[in-house]
Amino acid sequence: MPPGWLVPDWPAPGGVRAVFTTRGEGPGEGASVAPWDFLNLGDHVGDAPAAVSANRARLRRELGARPVFLRQVHGVAVAELEESTPDGATADAAMTVRRGVACTILVADCLPVLLTDARGRAVAAAHAGWRGLAGGVLEQTLKRFLALAGVDIAPSAINNEANEIIAWLGPCIGPHAFEVGAEVRAAFVAADAGAGACFQPLGGGKYLADLAALARRRLAAQGVVRVHGNDGSAPWCTVTQRQRWFSHRRDQAVLGGSGRMAACIWRA
Repeated sequence: MPPGWLVPDWPAPGGVRAVFTTRGEGPGEGASVAPWDFLNLGDHVGDAPAAVSANRARLRRELGARPVFLRQVHGVAVAELEESTPDGATADAAMTVRRGVACTILVADCLPVLLTDARGRAVAAAHAGWRGLAGGVLEQTLKRFLALAGVDIAPSAINNEANEIIAWLGPCIGPHAFEVGAEVRAAFVAADAGAGACFQPLGGGKYLADLAALARRRLAAQGVVRVHGNDGSAPWCTVTQRQRWFSHRRDQAVLGGSGRMAACIWRA
């Protein structure tokens, strides 16, 4: 992988590969120009189609697998990928047992969540912005994933079986940058009173939200406790680490656009 790309440090089994791309440090690392410079992988953000195609072709070469791009809508739908699955399915998570097919999520502040099981039978990726997270995208992904991996998902067994799942949280907007309204806090607290601890009051009905911590709570409630990656510290924040990560919240209004990074997981 290119030196700047983030390869998850997690105990994934042999044969499972994962990576999170960066924005690229110069024109040699991507075909896009400002404000999408350089390695923008999103085809819905106003960038030149030829540049996006070139960047996606580079991603495929680096992976040695085919990334399948979704039409993400901040929902909870999960797509099961086959070798022939085309780009463009409307879903906010993907999973597969097929080799050489990369579950791919595009982000620029939202949280990417990658999943595999201890035996590497299947892989999955989920797009967890606050709307999808509150709506249950991780719960839906986990339910479908356990079935795909061939484990018992009876209610009495799900927590034990979920111990076989390994999760990795990628970079996202950090807890000192993610300002939200009271309605966002209410959406989480309605389902989990303890989620209130993930919101720090700013006054005036505003809060700072810890998206990664909220995801960890959601996963833990489903029995997934082997969670690695984003711990809410500064290096994981897409807003403050401007040289490495794209950020929609930071750049859209000021620069007129922001690129998208990809979180990919596949069976080699």
